[in-house]
Amino acid sequence: MVDIKVTRPQLSLESLKPLLPALVVACAVLVLWFGWSGWQQQRDVSRRATLEQSRDGAVQAITAALLDEQKRFVEQLARPGLVAAATAGDFEHAAELLTSGWPGASDGVVLSPELDAGYAALPKGGYGRLAAMEASLADDKPVVWVLRDGKELKLALAAPVHGDGQIRAVALVHLPLQRVADPVTSAQVPGDTYLALRQGRQSVVERGDARLAGGAEALATKVPGSSLRVAAGVPYLAFSPFGMGAMACFITAFVFALLALLFSRGPALLARRRGAGDEHDDADLPEQTLQESIDQGIPPAAPAPTGEVAGARPVGAVVELDRSIFRAYDIRGVIGQTLDPAVAELIGHAIGSLMHDKSLKDIVVGRDGRLSGPDMVDGLVAGLRKAGRNVIDIGLAPTPLVYFGAFHLRTGSCVSVTGSHNPPDYNGFKIVIGGETLSGDAITDLYARIADDRLYTAPVEGGLELRDINDDYIQRVASDIQIDRPLKVVVDAGNGVAGELGPAVLTAIGAEVIPLYCEIDGTFPNHHPDPSEPHNLVDLMQMVERLDADLGIAFDGDGDRLGVVTRDGHNIFPDRLLMLFAADVLERNPGAQIIFDVKCTGRLPGYILRHGGSPLMWKTGHSLIKSKMRETEAELAGEMSGHFFFKERWYGFDDGIYAAARLLEILAAQPDRPSDVLDALPDGISTPEIKVDAPEGDPHAFVERFLAEATFDAARLSVIDGLRADWPDGWGLVRASNTTPVLVMRFDADNNEAMARIKAAFRGQLLALRPDLELPF
Repeated sequence: MVDIKVTRPQLSLESLKPLLPALVVACAVLVLWFGWSGWQQQRDVSRRATLEQSRDGAVQAITAALLDEQKRFVEQLARPGLVAAATAGDFEHAAELLTSGWPGASDGVVLSPELDAGYAALPKGGYGRLAAMEASLADDKPVVWVLRDGKELKLALAAPVHGDGQIRAVALVHLPLQRVADPVTSAQVPGDTYLALRQGRQSVVERGDARLAGGAEALATKVPGSSLRVAAGVPYLAFSPFGMGAMACFITAFVFALLALLFSRGPALLARRRGAGDEHDDADLPEQTLQESIDQGIPPAAPAPTGEVAGARPVGAVVELDRSIFRAYDIRGVIGQTLDPAVAELIGHAIGSLMHDKSLKDIVVGRDGRLSGPDMVDGLVAGLRKAGRNVIDIGLAPTPLVYFGAFHLRTGSCVSVTGSHNPPDYNGFKIVIGGETLSGDAITDLYARIADDRLYTAPVEGGLELRDINDDYIQRVASDIQIDRPLKVVVDAGNGVAGELGPAVLTAIGAEVIPLYCEIDGTFPNHHPDPSEPHNLVDLMQMVERLDADLGIAFDGDGDRLGVVTRDGHNIFPDRLLMLFAADVLERNPGAQIIFDVKCTGRLPGYILRHGGSPLMWKTGHSLIKSKMRETEAELAGEMSGHFFFKERWYGFDDGIYAAARLLEILAAQPDRPSDVLDALPDGISTPEIKVDAPEGDPHAFVERFLAEATFDAARLSVIDGLRADWPDGWGLVRASNTTPVLVMRFDADNNEAMARIKAAFRGQLLALRPDLELPF
């Protein structure tokens, strides 16, 4: 029998001796880095905890003070003499009785419920005083306001005066501002933090570093029973190596300290080993035969097959790369059929190769809440790093947050791993490279790179960093938007990824938010997360009505689209919302370009013109709209699907969460109910998007035939995207969807007669081309 000898691998301290000083220095540096990072994070956590404790203590103290004053106010208003004077119309005497015996109370005023005398005396007395009295009448209860009296701020209480079951008058009294200011001025505010008492956009009292004022709404807490809130601001958290917490940093520093100690003692260990005799050196250990190993029960190690790495995870069946997933403005497919982690890795490698060609190094990656998201991200990141790109993974994130990350982290490039509003088994990739959203040929070029094997493999794999930028996004929005009055809003995220960030942002800008289906669940158990489909808004409408909320807000699966319903149960289509946004933007930017897609109402261009803007109709598709915005330098754009793109005060990408904040800002600045403001927008009769299965599953081929053969008398035809026929009293549209194999249709008219005529015209032309087409109109 022939013995096959297996030699043990040799690694001795002697061979490491030249490296020991460098290893000691490297470990010492890492000890300092991780130790400092841990201390910084621990300091940040402690500082934030102290500030939050001060904020909560201030809120409790202010609440207690206000309750005492409101109790005294109610007692004063219930005095028989005051009620009798108010009932008799002797408001001057009633005002004297209001402050009598009330320490600190001053400037008491009692007016008739119509407030005629107050309005007649303007500007004397101030608008704020009348606004407080109007608010108390509307709510039929005491209200607390901070008012400006000349250059001085004062605390005011206002409430109706009741007599014999009726409102006989309305009263207002001033109290020292210190009642609500002292808890803030006496609070403990750690260095480099900020604390403020606020009402609306006004800071009544400020403490600490005013540079943090802009983002303080992210940690604001409302004072119950009032329009006041206490806002708190902290600096950005210290850098966290590899996303590690403070304790993990300390443990890592301790491990490197032990290694430094071990390496520093290396020479002494070598000397002792030499003194013990060379015959015991590892290099002189006897070889062991295969037969001896078997006799001792030690299984031999099998050699790795050629081309494989020993110990590598076995690879399962791989989905072939399907060209059809490379669509007009993103990549999208079905998990297990056209998408899997291996395909995601190829896509990441292609994106990284394109970045290499453009000399771009860093890229942000985030994902929605679908169950396949983690695997898709793993594959994508592996491909990007293979091309030498440095990846910043922000984790679970709405698509707008991923776009924001490309700006905030100054990468200019990002990928959102999302299936958007598609069913749970879909997933995909929305891609921005160097500030440009990929679409059309740029998307298909990624497929060509893979098919032609034009993929760049870097000599050194790119890095990976984990970051959380949720608070940065919230602070950025809250620093730009604070609503003038609180609005009660129901938010339906459809169990999509915007379920956490969306409500947090709207709360930070001053809204009272009631969440509905905001638990992130990639199976979408309650309804499909697509607000463009009216039946997905039924639960939201019911909740808004039941809770008497001001408005209902709906987000799609990845948070880049917005849907809105009113208290009266009306679905406000996005093209009408775009009117409201356009009028607001044009107030500050007269003559600005406003872009809308071919599915928007025919009343929109005239509305934009009347408000001094320049309307431009363009193709449907978020990447196509963004490209046109860059070309025309438009300040605002919107799509019928609910995508809104603000360049004014924002970054120009589609963001349903930011659009919702801008909407609340506009509505809160109006004296009327939000429902009334929205219902007042020009309207006619319109259908939602009508989706019809395309013959042979090819909507583009069908639309090309329709363009060639359809005729519409007396109509102005547009072929920007499909075919749109405009008459003086309405229009109709047929286009091919770029995301699903369906025909998309929409009709809009001034009245029912025009709607019936336009539908009939399109129906006749469509059936003439394809008699078996199933049309739901």
